Amino acid sequence: MRFAGGLAVVVLSCGAVGHAVMTGLDTGIDRVDPFKDMKNRPQAGHGMNFLLVGTDGRDKITPEEKREYRLGGAPCHCTDTIMLVHLSADRDRATVISLPRDSYAEVPAHQDQNTGRPHKAHAVKLNAAYSEGGPNLTVRTVENMTRVKIDHYLEVDFTSFMKTVDAVGGVTICTAKTMRDSYTGLELLPGTHRLTGGQALQYVRSRHVDGAADLGRMQRQQRFIAALIKQATSSGVLLNPVKFKQVSSTLLGSVRADRDFGSEQMLALGQAMRGFTPSSSEFASVPVGDTAYEVKGIGSTVKWDEAKAAKLFESLREDRPLADAPAGRPAQPAQGGGRPPTAVPVDVPPDEIRVQVENGTRIAGLGGRVDSALRATGFDTTGVPGAGARRDVKRTVITYDPRWDRSARTVATALPGSELRAVPGQGRTVLVTAGTDYQKVIPVRADDPYRGQFAVATGDQVNCGT
Repeated sequence: MRFAGGLAVVVLSCGAVGHAVMTGLDTGIDRVDPFKDMKNRPQAGHGMNFLLVGTDGRDKITPEEKREYRLGGAPCHCTDTIMLVHLSADRDRATVISLPRDSYAEVPAHQDQNTGRPHKAHAVKLNAAYSEGGPNLTVRTVENMTRVKIDHYLEVDFTSFMKTVDAVGGVTICTAKTMRDSYTGLELLPGTHRLTGGQALQYVRSRHVDGAADLGRMQRQQRFIAALIKQATSSGVLLNPVKFKQVSSTLLGSVRADRDFGSEQMLALGQAMRGFTPSSSEFASVPVGDTAYEVKGIGSTVKWDEAKAAKLFESLREDRPLADAPAGRPAQPAQGGGRPPTAVPVDVPPDEIRVQVENGTRIAGLGGRVDSALRATGFDTTGVPGAGARRDVKRTVITYDPRWDRSARTVATALPGSELRAVPGQGRTVLVTAGTDYQKVIPVRADDPYRGQFAVATGDQVNCGT
């Protein structure tokens, strides 16, 4: 009883300390009123909905930062990033849905915030709603498009983004292939990287890494948020009142927020996230029907798939997880105890790679074990391992046609320490000659893990492997 009583005192004291250290932070928040005079709003659903927007504001960035992170040029005073974030009613799940900034949208009638002139309802790209009517018109437009009622509005610019990342000690991301963008200066080799605020800004802004343009950038932004959640929940920030106040102070002091979002809400979110795991978050983008929908006077826009989008937002209103399995459910333990190993992201999905295994040793059954292990992680093996021309191979060898070099590198990731040998004309089948150094196959997964009817990925699927 003394122990239980002491524990109760500690818990209550921690709660009091939590409230005490958070007091006074509200005074530093730049307030906006995105819900002013709004009528005919959607009916409230279950859970809590945030509209998170990122603008290209760069007024407080130093000349050195502008040069280093390629932040020159004039801002468009529009929303560079738009995300709808849903926190489930039981606080066990967070859902993040990216809305393409070039989405075809119809803004309601409003007064232009720059000229004061009245505007009738008209078509725009979604990010232009902010430049015409600020946060209020942005919220109205998103609510009209999604029929999801927004509870809170948070606006982040370049400076506040960098400060927040640095406040949590940087964020770890990984990539299966080289990423270069001459516009932002991003240059990442395959592997794991710890990004500071400025580097993280380059990562989430880059849209010239590949042909996926803005749609690819949205997935990278989702990966970054998953990594940020992992960093916040695993680094002790949420359990240390002083550190939590430092991070909260940085965030609240550098964002714009609605009048009802403040330190109390930050504390409640922090307490809710203490039980989060990487699988507690899920990420998706609005289903798109046409990525080049031409509109007179506007140009090329992104047209949503109306039927699929309606189903997605219905799930959000009804507080249902989007992923096939509930996002908050912990992973099942592997046989023999412990958690199953996290798969390493690779450039090519393993089920698209045909593999022939040969035993290059005198170890009986080695070829069959390697074939089975590769098939278990998803590779399309022949299932008929053969005997190699040599029986004294020490280091496992992967021979491949140079035309399928990306497939070969994926196999090499699953077989760490193996040797790659290019053989022109070999064809699409990758040949693995098992050597005496073989120990195990590392689980791998496609770098694009988005699956299901809404193309959803959970945080543990987009985070770096461990």
